[in-house]
Amino acid sequence: MADDDIKAGAPILEVHELAIALPSGGDRATAVQKVSFTVGRGEIVCLVGESGSGKSVIAQGVMGLLPRQLPIVSGRILLQGEDITHAPLSRLRELRATRMGMIFQEPMTALNPVMTCGDQIDEVLSEHTQLTAGERREKVLAIVREVLLPDPERMVASYPHQLSGGQRQRIMIAMALVLDPVLLIADEPTTALDVTTQAQILKLVLDLQRRHGTGVLFITHDFGVVAEIAHRVAVLRLGDLVELGPKEAVLRRPQHAYTKMLMASVPTLRTEARTEARPEVAATAPLVLSVKALAKTYDDKSWFGKRRTVHAAKDVNFEIRRGQTLGIVGESGSGKSTVARCVVRLVDPTGGSVRLGSDEIATLSAGALRPLRKRVQIVFQDPYRSLNPRRTVGEAMIEGPMNYGLPRDAALAKARELLGLVRMDESAMARYPHQFSGGQRQRICIARALMMEPELLIADEAVSALDVSVQAQVLKLFDEIRTRLAIAMLFITHDLRVASQVCDMLAVMSQGEVVEYGPAHRIFGAPQHAYTKALFAAAPGRGFAFAS
Repeated sequence: MADDDIKAGAPILEVHELAIALPSGGDRATAVQKVSFTVGRGEIVCLVGESGSGKSVIAQGVMGLLPRQLPIVSGRILLQGEDITHAPLSRLRELRATRMGMIFQEPMTALNPVMTCGDQIDEVLSEHTQLTAGERREKVLAIVREVLLPDPERMVASYPHQLSGGQRQRIMIAMALVLDPVLLIADEPTTALDVTTQAQILKLVLDLQRRHGTGVLFITHDFGVVAEIAHRVAVLRLGDLVELGPKEAVLRRPQHAYTKMLMASVPTLRTEARTEARPEVAATAPLVLSVKALAKTYDDKSWFGKRRTVHAAKDVNFEIRRGQTLGIVGESGSGKSTVARCVVRLVDPTGGSVRLGSDEIATLSAGALRPLRKRVQIVFQDPYRSLNPRRTVGEAMIEGPMNYGLPRDAALAKARELLGLVRMDESAMARYPHQFSGGQRQRICIARALMMEPELLIADEAVSALDVSVQAQVLKLFDEIRTRLAIAMLFITHDLRVASQVCDMLAVMSQGEVVEYGPAHRIFGAPQHAYTKALFAAAPGRGFAFAS
């Protein structure tokens, strides 16, 4: 829908001079300070900004979901002209679902694991309508069909864990829209999804929004998504609204210095400049990792005794040389992380060869593998879950080297050195993981991995949860580490823009198999396989020219 197609009339949502306090002792007094914007009927307004900018706090304020520690201290929130800023809980409960719906980032935590998906949608109807059980059943099946879920009868009878991430997100959308709310709030609903599922969810939201004339407040840190769906963009920085305007103006001609910085941080799918800036790794460079005919199968047994064999990885072949970065891309379930876990031997391969230098590690026993483990280190997607919350950063960093015989004083000195390499102050060693931002925690995890002086560093979706500016910093850090230390890297990601920034070689996986493999600039420039072409075509905002 074009901007001039949006229906005229009073806005659905009006936020006036909104201020929301933070608990005392925080880094600032307010989470949100004097923020004003509107959302019209049939309009999509995207709230963007770094982590901690106040995006989700505003969404929670509109829905009346703010915790007691974050009170609204001034300003107003109007829903179709009704002031709901300090509405009683009973009124807010009535408005939720009937006039407001919300889609959360992680459906697995938002959905009840012990209720079927159909019962969870039905609960919304039973709470807010006078429909009979039969009428509710028909409406549940109708909304499940509308969000394009296959086999609606099976979907409504399934529990959340029995569905894929994209299917769970569709169930969340069905719950949010089943009563035709006038306002839909989407809080990072596509962040954890692969590029094709993300494209499907975005298209679904757009189609439903156009069909129902719903106003949408869409929170995201992905500017590809913003380019794809937004009518207007609101940019937040540390609780302040620094820029607000039409998508084209904000993304192509930003006025505020902060917005310009965000635009400059957006990665592109172009690899030419990076390839020219750094020569390709020589074919004669030492071979660090060689994977041949790697296979991993699982026997999936259902509660009813039926068995099926799942080929998570099948005949996978690739190699990585010293100083080289190989990226593995593909949809969720394509086998990317399975391959990474086989390489690091967190899971045992079913067949094939994994050679680390001259050592075959695919079939080694746990005891024989232990001396070799320090040569391969992995950085996971969620740094908070990777770090022990009860141990200081310093203790977490020195544990590995000390297990391999390095004296404590030497390990501490090395930790201080590597924290400096990832641009963290050595005072971080005395602090705990919760005292850092997500980007800082990921830097700590990288430094901890480097403590073992690995030959191969594996990054498994290591930047997917980070906002665009922090992501750019961490990607630059990975590149500098690879260049400075000449280590090999295996980079797992579903974000094609990220892959184009850091990868020399690329392997595209689909249903456990590598369907295309070669130099990254060649695959990005002229993909050969139909699946690769479809993957690239699904990247949100692919053809949009951001300001740089």
